[in-house]
Amino acid sequence: MNTTAEAQQQPVTTAFTVLGALSFCHLLNDMMQSLLPSMYPILKDGLRLDFGQIGLITLVYQLTASLFQPLIGLYTDRRPMPYALAYGMGFTLVGLLMLSAASNFAMLLAAAATIGIGSSVFHPESSRLARLASGGRHGLAQSLFQVGGNAGSAIGPLAAAFIVLPNGQGSVAWFALLALLGIVLLSKIGAWYSRHAERRAKARRTAAPVEPLSRGKVVGALAILVALIFSKYFYLASLTSYYTFYLIDRFHVSVWSSQVHLFVFLASVAVGTILGGPIGDRFGRKYVIWFSILGVLPFTLILPHANLFWTGVLSVPIGLILASAFAAILVYAQDLVPGKVGMISGLFFGFAFGMGGLGAAVLGHLADVTSVEYVYNLCAYLPVIGVLAAFLPDRRSAH
Repeated sequence: MNTTAEAQQQPVTTAFTVLGALSFCHLLNDMMQSLLPSMYPILKDGLRLDFGQIGLITLVYQLTASLFQPLIGLYTDRRPMPYALAYGMGFTLVGLLMLSAASNFAMLLAAAATIGIGSSVFHPESSRLARLASGGRHGLAQSLFQVGGNAGSAIGPLAAAFIVLPNGQGSVAWFALLALLGIVLLSKIGAWYSRHAERRAKARRTAAPVEPLSRGKVVGALAILVALIFSKYFYLASLTSYYTFYLIDRFHVSVWSSQVHLFVFLASVAVGTILGGPIGDRFGRKYVIWFSILGVLPFTLILPHANLFWTGVLSVPIGLILASAFAAILVYAQDLVPGKVGMISGLFFGFAFGMGGLGAAVLGHLADVTSVEYVYNLCAYLPVIGVLAAFLPDRRSAH
């Protein structure tokens, strides 16, 4: 259930132009950021890195991309910053230039941290604007916004395969031009946001918040959602960071072929993302959350035992089902804590990034000690945590 303030903030109709621009900028942002993990095979060979160092690069990126997000969201809940998104894209631009010139492990860590800071600014603020532009169709708006990011993450490996791989690490600098395009578009979105800021502040001062659940139930529900995010993103870390290595080690495919397989998986993630939000709006977010985590379990259990063909096939339903959760989880959490859209968005985006980084580091060390195949056998059981979704309050009024 929304607060009266949020209802006053919403446009009468869904602002699809704004949502489309946000989604496209999310595509640019996440495509550029996904270049980092897509380049791991190149960086590993060129700079003689081990799996543990690969995991540490991801950890540094994910931590900087996560730790600041709730703080930025909390601050901008109180003090709107219409042009923060453009500033965040500026950090990404600088990080890409650093990545293109990195000649040692320390420089890679610095580049990863700078790109992560850009992400920490982008996600909570853009999620807030998506909700503002939703016209009350919160799940649809979040899905449209997030699918841009997933599409960008899917395109990243292809960009690495067709541009960076044949032209070398320095070719990453060309993607800074896309960051410039993003800065221009986000500046225009910031101007739109600025026109709404005064009305939003007035609504927040004059409207009384509504607390649909007791504090204990809210805390309990948030704890369950956090556990589900842990399950989802720890498992995703095994695919986004090590899927290419898994395919190369087990099936002896080329780096190019492994990148194409990663694209297929990430493309299915993009499709699943856009389906989850509208389905949650229509049938209830709790059921989407439950199905998207626990429902993927049969496929993850089979994946480590499949041949190359079936590995590619199974990656599609895994991506589709698992990705449908996040929009529903985020909107469910935003509804639990009315009036704190930025803080909740930053908390959940930040925790998702943090779990991805922690998962990459832990799984990278585990892969060095054992093998990448062992990692996939172990991670197959993570979706069992999805059973906790049964204990979420059944909030039919929240969709």
